[in-house]
Amino acid sequence: MAVNLFGFEISRPGEQKNLSKQDIILPSPDDGVATVSGGAYGTFVDQDYSSKNEADLIKKYREISMHPECEAAIDDIINEAVVSDNDRQIDIVLDDVQVSDSIKKKIREEFRLVLRMLDFNKRSHELFKRWYIDGRLYFHKVVDTKLPKEGIQKLRIVDPRSIKFVREIERDENEQITKGIAPIKKVREYFLYTEGKVVGNIAQIKNAGALALTKDSICFCPSGLTDYNNNIVLGHLHKAIKPVNQLRMMEDALVIYRIARAPERRVFYVDVGNLPKQKAEQYLKDIMNNFKNKLVYDGDTGEVKDDKKFMNMLEDFWMPRREGGRGTEISTLGGGQNLGEIEDVEYFKKKMFLALNVPQSRMQPESGFQLGRATEINRDELKFTKFVGRLRKKFNEVFQDLLRTQLILKNVITEEEWETIKEDVHYDYVKDNQFSELKDQEILRERLALVRDADEYIGKYYSVTWIRKNILKQNDAEIDAINNQIQAEVPDEEETPNDDDDGGF
Repeated sequence: MAVNLFGFEISRPGEQKNLSKQDIILPSPDDGVATVSGGAYGTFVDQDYSSKNEADLIKKYREISMHPECEAAIDDIINEAVVSDNDRQIDIVLDDVQVSDSIKKKIREEFRLVLRMLDFNKRSHELFKRWYIDGRLYFHKVVDTKLPKEGIQKLRIVDPRSIKFVREIERDENEQITKGIAPIKKVREYFLYTEGKVVGNIAQIKNAGALALTKDSICFCPSGLTDYNNNIVLGHLHKAIKPVNQLRMMEDALVIYRIARAPERRVFYVDVGNLPKQKAEQYLKDIMNNFKNKLVYDGDTGEVKDDKKFMNMLEDFWMPRREGGRGTEISTLGGGQNLGEIEDVEYFKKKMFLALNVPQSRMQPESGFQLGRATEINRDELKFTKFVGRLRKKFNEVFQDLLRTQLILKNVITEEEWETIKEDVHYDYVKDNQFSELKDQEILRERLALVRDADEYIGKYYSVTWIRKNILKQNDAEIDAINNQIQAEVPDEEETPNDDDDGGF
C-alpha cells in the first residue's frame, strides 16, 4: 500500500535494508509498534484495541500520578535521576569512540546544541517526569528539507495520545515457502499523527485526516516495558495502578467510617403504651418535632425554611417502646472505639511504594537524612540506585536519536560510521545520591583493608599484579594509567657529587 509520508528521510528514497529470503519472522514489537501486513487492503493487527487502550492507559497514569503519596514517590525518582539544581546536568563521554579529536569536538558541539533545543537545563525535570509518567516521549524534528545540512531547526513535543508508530510489512508471495508464510520483501516504518486518536486501519487514514510522518522526522523514546499480549507500551506506573486505587478506597472508607461513628448520639426510647401502630408512630413524630428545631437558610431564595424531614447521621435516634417496658428512657450510643487504627492504610501505602521501586525509608518523615558509614545503606537503596540507572539508560535514547540526526544531516559522520560508534557513546549524569557515594567509599575502604592484610604475603604467595587485579579490581588499562601517574608525580632525584671523584681524592 502506498502511503505518502511527510517529513525528511536520512536514507535515499526507496532505499531498503537488504533482506534475504530467509527473513520470514516479523521484527520484535518491543516498542509497541502496530504492524500492517502488506497489500492494498492490509489492516492493523489489533490496532483498534491497542490505540484505544494506550490513550486510556496514559490518562490513567496521569490520574494516579496526582495522588499525593504517588506524586511524592515520583518526585523522589525524578530528583534522583536528574539533578536540576546544577548548571550542567549531563555531559557526553567519548573516551571509547575511535574517531579523530576534531570529530569528537564537533560531536560535543552538536550535543550541546541538542541540549539547547531541548532546553534541558531548565526543563530536564519536566521532560523526564513526562516520559516516566506517560511511558513514552515523542518529539517532532523540524528540518528545512531544502537545506537539510543545517540540521534540526527546532523540536516540538508531541502528545503521545495523538501519534502511533506503524510498521508496514510486505511479503514476497512469489517466493512463498508454505501456505500462508512467505519471506519478508520490504519493511517500511512510519508514524501516524492525528489531532484525536489514531485511526483503526489504513483505509480510514484519508477519512480521519491522519498524517503519515517519516520515521526520521520523529524522535520516539518508549519506556521499554511492553504488554506482549496486546502489543501496548506500558509505563513504569502500570504496576502502581492497583495499589493506588486500593489505597484510595481504604482512605475513603476510613474517612466515611470516622465521620459516621465518631460522634456519640442519644437514643430516645418513648413509651407509647398500648396505642395502635399508626397512632404510636404519629405520637413519636409529634414528640420528635417538639424537641427538634431545624431551620435552614436557603441561599438561592433568601428564605428560612423548615428541614425537619431530613435526618443526618449526627442526629439522635427515636425508638418507640410498648407497654410493659421500662418506660421512657434516654441512653447514649457510643462512638467508634478503633478510630486510630490505620494499619490497613499503611499496608497499601507500603505496597504502592514497593510497586514504584522507591525505598520506604525515603517516604517516612520520621527517618532523618543521615550521612555516615555504610551501615545506613540497605538493600533497597542499592536496588533503587540500579533502578534509576536503568531509567537513565533508557532515556538516553532521546539524546542518541537527536544526536544521530544532527551528525548525519550536517555531514559530520555517515550513517555507517554512526552505527559503528553509537555503542561507545555514553552520557554522564550529575549524581546526587549520597547512598551511592557511601557505597563506593565503603567498597574502597574494604579493599584497602584487604590489601593491608595481604601486604606481608606479597612476594611470597601473591604478586603485586595479582593484588591489583583481584583485590583492587584494576584492569590493565587502569594499571598502566596509574603507573604513569605515579611516575609523573615522583620528583626527579638531584644528582649529588661523588666524594671519590671530588678533586682526585
